[in-house]
Amino acid sequence: MSRPAPSSQTPADGIAPDPKRAQRMFALSIGPYFMGGFVVSLVSLLVLRLKLLMALDYVQSSLVQFAFHSSYLLFALPITAWLVRIGYMRGIATGLLVMAVGCVSFVGAAALHSYAVVLLALLTLSAGVTFLQIACSVTVAVVEPARRAIPRVTLLQGFNAVGTVLAPLIGAWFMFADHGSATSDGAWTMLAIPFVACMLVLLGLARAFWANRGLLAGMPNPRRVGVGEVRRLLADRRLVAGSLAMFAYVGAEVTIGGLLAGYLIAPEILAVEPITAGRLVSLYWGGAMLGRFVGAAIITRVPPPRLLAFAAVAAMVLVVVATQAQGVLGAIALLAVGLCNSIMYPMLFALSLPDDKSLAPHASMLLCMAVVGGAIVPVLTGGLADRVGLGNALLLPGVCYLGIAMFAFCCTRIGGPERPSSEHGPPIVRSPIRLPRT
Repeated sequence: MSRPAPSSQTPADGIAPDPKRAQRMFALSIGPYFMGGFVVSLVSLLVLRLKLLMALDYVQSSLVQFAFHSSYLLFALPITAWLVRIGYMRGIATGLLVMAVGCVSFVGAAALHSYAVVLLALLTLSAGVTFLQIACSVTVAVVEPARRAIPRVTLLQGFNAVGTVLAPLIGAWFMFADHGSATSDGAWTMLAIPFVACMLVLLGLARAFWANRGLLAGMPNPRRVGVGEVRRLLADRRLVAGSLAMFAYVGAEVTIGGLLAGYLIAPEILAVEPITAGRLVSLYWGGAMLGRFVGAAIITRVPPPRLLAFAAVAAMVLVVVATQAQGVLGAIALLAVGLCNSIMYPMLFALSLPDDKSLAPHASMLLCMAVVGGAIVPVLTGGLADRVGLGNALLLPGVCYLGIAMFAFCCTRIGGPERPSSEHGPPIVRSPIRLPRT
């Protein structure tokens, strides 16, 4: 039996939500969510671009995703400690600045024609994203009334998805259009231009968050978590299982997003030019965008565990179809997986949080570290693709969706972090946390 939920109007820490502060925080958060999606989707195009530009195999080109997503494991712990020390608003501003440094580093990579510098720039870029990954969902959720937390975070994920859709449409022209020979200085320069543009936007967002660094003033600090409490955190079976499910989700989504363009150019699928395949990738992220905006409304009516289970099973079936089918059917099946991915992140985040709200920042850190699945699963899939072909290798992300479905079914059986709808109204999410000082 699930525990009683807090009031729909008052967070678990007893502080009444401030509608003006919540609305301002929501408006500020649109920019980081959008740019996070734009950058992640832009990075996925690098897998095919660098494979063609430098004649890499699938394992070598998948190191793009490894460099970008490994920082979640490497930096999540120190970044969480730093966020607790300086506050989330300052932390988000810092993360945006670090992302800007990572973006401008592509100028150096272009000048040196260096794959190693590309990987270093990606590691820096993703270190900044780690700040946002830990802080943004938590800060928005805590200032909202409990019943609006998941819908608001899901809506922000929709803006994140807008970025993932626009990045292939814009970035494909810079990365794949014929601007000269495949190994020319011009090809490297064009590759760097969209990242430099991202740098300018990120600097503007960092300034906005720094100017609003006192927005969360008055929210209580979290208590420090000792070694014994860390053990208690790791003993929370739902949190650990949810972290494994998050590992599988990010690994599957990133793997498909990174290999999708290469799948579409295959002779037995669509046999299109790389620039066309790059633009078609926007349909994959477009499905996620559509699903997140629609999901923000559906989540208030359907229990999250059931919705997550349905999405995971559907994604698994679509991946299996894509591995066996050819031509347009295979392309449509793999592109449609994006729609299934749309609601998985907010569902997994909410279903995994522990009951003790003071541990939520550290639980958020653990969930963020699980994003390292986006580093490991693509490399493993790339290794399979070099041996058994790309189509058959996609069965690995299919297995990842099976793991997510198992987690969702378990949450359905034991009760998730929502109360049933019926006469009590829509599901109410556990209010996540106490914030660090701002």
